[in-house]
Order: sequence, then structure tokens, then C-alpha cells
Amino acid sequence: MSKQNVQRTAQLISDAIAELLERGTRAVLATVVESSESYPAVAAKLFVNESGKRVGSLGDSELDNAIAGQAITFLQTRDEARIFKTSEFVPQLAQLSETKILFERLEAEPRLVIAGAGHVGASLARLAAIAAYRVTLIDDRPEFVDRTLFASPVEENIELVAAEDWQDAMCSAIDTGRAVSVAIVTRGHKQDEECLRAAIAARPDYIGMIGSKRRTNIVLEKLREEGADEGDLKKVRAPIGLDIGAVSPEEVALSILAEIVAERRGGSGAPLSNWRRS
Repeated sequence: MSKQNVQRTAQLISDAIAELLERGTRAVLATVVESSESYPAVAAKLFVNESGKRVGSLGDSELDNAIAGQAITFLQTRDEARIFKTSEFVPQLAQLSETKILFERLEAEPRLVIAGAGHVGASLARLAAIAAYRVTLIDDRPEFVDRTLFASPVEENIELVAAEDWQDAMCSAIDTGRAVSVAIVTRGHKQDEECLRAAIAARPDYIGMIGSKRRTNIVLEKLREEGADEGDLKKVRAPIGLDIGAVSPEEVALSILAEIVAERRGGSGAPLSNWRRS
């Protein structure tokens, strides 16, 4: 491949990654890291998004096809990166059996939209920021989202929104909903209803709502009477969080973030030590 073609492919892959980050989708970047043959060349790259669209090539259509299939399988795991020998997923290409290819997961940074900046909401925002989530914290009381309350180096990256209208603020923050989790931890039924109505319409990856079984059922039933889709309502985690016996606001925030991470990563929420007792 000529230098000009290499540069053009690199630009196309860079553009594809930028588009991925903007849309909140996922992809795999496959890079040759070791090759004993004339092809594929070391550093050759193939970008494969979750829908199967490709950018680039490793110089062999059969290898490209196999990598595209392996990329979709790779996205279903929890790995961020892994090196494969081609013999592991395309054994028929015996001449390339020792070629090593690095698979890297590409996805937008996870986002968390929190409705309600009370004790739990504020604690959740701080904890999620530490966990490298891009956090938006919304409240209709400006004094609760004052920057002076979130001034540490970690907290200064939390986006603070004083909402004049809950639904407008939620829709704007959730945007396309891809790679977005929503935690509704407001102070009352009315605010819960407005936020949940907006969240369901925006279809983020995760929606959870705080409150007792009775309180959350009241809100869900209200939206059901309004004609909300039953399937969408069943996806709402209410009450929000994992059962860790949380009492303090910080503990409740931890239980919420644990559930959000488990949903994003495909975790079960079960103790890792269960195998010892099985």
C-alpha cells in the first residue's frame, strides 16, 4: 500500500472513530502487531463497528471477513483489549497462523444523568465522577447545583444544570440516549413523573428511580395510565440500586452506581466468592 493510501486509510479510520464517539456507538479496532509473512503488514488496521461496517483492510478479504465476525464476538465480552492469533478464529488461513492481531474496544465514555441533587444525587454524582463517568447533575433548585458545592478537581467536571423545566432539561441532557444511564433521585412524585416521562421517551441504556415500592409503583402506574409502553416501564429499575443494605446517602449512591456498572458491563451483581461455596 502506498504512503498516500496509508494516510488516507488512517484519516478514514480517524473519522469513523470521531463519528462513533459522537453517536455513542461501539466498535473494534483490529491492528496487526506481529506478522511473519509479507502480509498483513505490521500496524495495518481494520475498524469494525457494532453493525458490521468496516473501514480499512489488512490486505486479505478472507482475513477481513473473519476479523469482522470476531469483532462482533469480542464486543460481547467484557475485555477492553486482547491479542489473538489468527489461528484462533480463522484456522483455514494456515499460512497466517502465527500472525497476531490486537483487538481494542472503542466506545464513548459512559455518561450518567442524575435528576435530583439532594444528598443521594450529589453523592452519586461525586462517586460516578471518580469512576470516570461523564456526569450531568440536574435540579430545579439552583442553590443545589451551585458550583461552589462541587469545586474539587474531580467534581469540577460534573455538569451542573439548574432546570426551569424538568422534561426539557432531561431531554437535552440524555440526547440520543446511547451510552447514557439515568438515575432519578428527586424529592417527590411530581418531579419523578416528569423526569421518568422524559427519560422513557429518550430511550437511554439504563433508567433507575429511587423510592419505596409504593412510591415507585404510583409513578409507574401514572405513566401506564397515560399510555406509556409496558415494555419500556418494565425496563425501569425501581427501586433503583443493588441490595447492599445501604443506609447513608453515600451507601445508597454506591448501590446505585454498582447496578449501573453491572448493567453496562453485563455483570450479575453476585459475590465473586460464590464459587468457593458451590
